[in-house]
Amino acid sequence: MLIDITVPLAATTPEWPGDTPFSCGWTCRREDPASVNLSCITTSPHVGTHADAPMHVETAWPASESLPLAAFVGAALVITTPSGYDRAQDLTVSDVQMMIATATGNVAHHEAAVVPTRLLLRTGCDVSSGRFPDDWPTLRVDTAEWLVAHGLQLWGTDAPSVDRRTSTTLPVHHVLFGGGASVLETLALDGVEAGWYELLAQPLLIVGADAAPVRAVLRRE
Repeated sequence: MLIDITVPLAATTPEWPGDTPFSCGWTCRREDPASVNLSCITTSPHVGTHADAPMHVETAWPASESLPLAAFVGAALVITTPSGYDRAQDLTVSDVQMMIATATGNVAHHEAAVVPTRLLLRTGCDVSSGRFPDDWPTLRVDTAEWLVAHGLQLWGTDAPSVDRRTSTTLPVHHVLFGGGASVLETLALDGVEAGWYELLAQPLLIVGADAAPVRAVLRRE
């Protein structure tokens, strides 16, 4: 079974405040008359589901064409923040261990939880309502360091960013990219159960950008 976890590129999809929204216009229409309908889109690559490139936070780091396809394809564990979790609270190592253990059915030994190659976090702080969220749970810096040290290759979230909305230094981006991990943001995980899936989320091959749109799909294993 395929589960589409893509937030669409649409005029109704909220952009990061101050960023370029998605719009679709027309170069020509059959009614003009013309031989074809020919559309033209304008958007930030951060609207809808997308993969950030390291260049997003450091000019000298690789751009969107260098995003590693292998990181975005393969087994992924969907984890979820506990009910009532404070969205202003950063996730500790213990929090992530417990979420991994809960998703894999091994709560009794959560401190021994093995870090999956790909983790997708469902926070519920997404753009599905058509409104940009005020805040969302993010990793503590030392938690991000722990994850990449234990083999994490991809951190995904349904939130608009892996860092705080108010952050100007973007420390989690820096730790993940600096540790060789990739970033997937603005996923549509509402209603997706915690557990193992196959992730298919290849970024578009765009040259020279700081992010690339993604069509993200889960296949239940």
